Amino acid sequence: MQDDNSAQDAVQSNIQASDLWAFFQAKSLRQFTLERQSEVLKIEREGAPPERQAAIDAQLKAWAAKIGEYESDPKSGEGRKELMARAKAAEADRDTSLAANNLFGYASAALQLAIVLASASIILGVGWLAFGAFGLGDVSLVFAGLGLFAPTLLAL
Repeated sequence: MQDDNSAQDAVQSNIQASDLWAFFQAKSLRQFTLERQSEVLKIEREGAPPERQAAIDAQLKAWAAKIGEYESDPKSGEGRKELMARAKAAEADRDTSLAANNLFGYASAALQLAIVLASASIILGVGWLAFGAFGLGDVSLVFAGLGLFAPTLLAL
């Protein structure tokens, strides 16, 4: 069951990371657009009448504040800086879940082999197969324990 749970967790974290990176990209595009528009407005400011320059200065100031919010907005947690941190955390969760999933897969395979060896030991009456089954059962427990408590300890 843990194998399936960790696989579902990995998919969920991957979707969350993908959504956060898409949101990050949207913020980046909005920020880029305002930065380019600011550059154009600064050029238009040159030679404009004083009242138009004042209006342009006010617009540039408002856009600069918005650009700053796009870069970092701790209040809402939706600035590029915060989105990047959240997306990287979701990627780390995904990687941990995938590592656990792999370890649970190895544990499942070892347990299935242990069951086959134990069955063969009973049918054939060969005692050393039972010891092999116990050994594979222990290996299965080790992999399951690693999957639960230290999924990133081994790079398998």
